Amino acid sequence: MASSQIIEEKKQIVESIKEKISSAQGIVLVNYVGLTVEQDTAMRSELRKNGIDYCVLKNRLVQRAFNDLGYTDFDAYLNGPTAVAFCKDDCVMPCKLMTESAEKYPKMEIKCGMIDKKFADKALVNQYAKLPSKEQLITNCVFALSGLVRGLAVCLNKIAEKQNN
Repeated sequence: MASSQIIEEKKQIVESIKEKISSAQGIVLVNYVGLTVEQDTAMRSELRKNGIDYCVLKNRLVQRAFNDLGYTDFDAYLNGPTAVAFCKDDCVMPCKLMTESAEKYPKMEIKCGMIDKKFADKALVNQYAKLPSKEQLITNCVFALSGLVRGLAVCLNKIAEKQNN
């Protein structure tokens, strides 16, 4: 394969990574060494079910993509085996699932992440992992609002009953 063809392929891969970074709400980088094929397959399946794109990428290409987009905080973490989890719709879900995977598979390690377009170290990724999911937050809000509406309805009924008596 000609070197110009290899360079062109690498440029296309960097552009693809840049697109994933730009469209992601949450990104988590992990060291995946030590996972068995079965563990990796189970983890990938769970990630896919939750809308997370997980892939093993060359550090140099990921670094080039981040740098091209103006992010340099990731440079120190892009060494050794690296897999990246991208999520377009939710910044909490990749933190939550990758942290759960790291707890389940102790050989796997969270390196860092990006939350709402900002660099997040391992500690911040772990903090976000403890937050409720987007769906849970919406459910909690709906439940709280329905309780308020129910209370208002009861109060208005009592006022109406007093006026009718």
